[in-house]
Amino acid sequence: MRLSRRRFLTITASVAALAGRSAPVRAATLAETLVEWRGTVLGAAASLRLHHPDTAAAERLVAACVAEVERLDGVFSLYRADSALSVLNRRGVLEAPPLDLVELLGEALRFAALTSGAFDPTVQPLWVLHAAHFSREGADPHGPDAGAVATARELVDHRRVAVGPARIALARRGMAITLNGIAQGFITDRVADLLRQAGMRDVLIDMGEIAALGRRPDGRPWSVGLDGHGDPAPVLPVGDRAVATSSPDGTRFSPLCHHLFDPATGRCADRVDAVTVVAPRATTADALSTALAIVPPEHAGPLLEAAGPAWALVTRAGERRLVGDLRWGDPLPSLR
Repeated sequence: MRLSRRRFLTITASVAALAGRSAPVRAATLAETLVEWRGTVLGAAASLRLHHPDTAAAERLVAACVAEVERLDGVFSLYRADSALSVLNRRGVLEAPPLDLVELLGEALRFAALTSGAFDPTVQPLWVLHAAHFSREGADPHGPDAGAVATARELVDHRRVAVGPARIALARRGMAITLNGIAQGFITDRVADLLRQAGMRDVLIDMGEIAALGRRPDGRPWSVGLDGHGDPAPVLPVGDRAVATSSPDGTRFSPLCHHLFDPATGRCADRVDAVTVVAPRATTADALSTALAIVPPEHAGPLLEAAGPAWALVTRAGERRLVGDLRWGDPLPSLR
């Protein structure tokens, strides 16, 4: 499986994953037990595939996962005018906000504080500016002019967001929030929790961010290929961990400009080719992979230490290095 910023949700569960079964499970091939769904999540195509020995049970689990994904899409999506986040951005204030938005925005602001604003969910005005610039024919590949960038930067400041269970408010007209650097991980965690509660023990969830529980159906460790870290892509065995990658190539406006904005400059960050983070939760891995693509290289180690048990593979100019708590969990596998 190749890891990228695609919002592609795959759930694979082995026949050994059913907790509490009193009778042996009939041997079945993966093709015989596949239930699949396709749709849209956070504005991009998504699919869900579940391998399970009981078709009816699989269909119920898929329906529950899809319902949760679609519910969260209605909270976090910037592509839906009726989402809670879109309403907040449009009005500048949201009364009685969904608890999921309060929770995730609180996490995003925590990472903003940890990175001294390098990771900042209020960079949406920079995205809007660049999207408008590059929608014009003959646009300068370097991006908008300095004056326009400076004006947009005045609207970027995580410290001017007030978040509480009763109300979320943006301090200035024109401010706007994006959670695209963390929401995929949050949704991945929710689906993983749902399946874990349903008794699934050996599960792989890939939504661009990955949560791996247990092992593959054939008993081998789950493994992912890490895009952006060179060719051939390194392969990382994972289990009971989450993995997320950020790369300038995830979304490019031009060969010189991409979606990872440095709030300090208003321009595209040019520090890494790719960052992959391994952490206990996909929300953490997603946020850290975004942050480490923006912060100065010397800040990577302290950030990982402050954020909790996690480690990262950082590639720049074709050179790879491991950063973080290398003592966390099992010994690090060799990347191949």
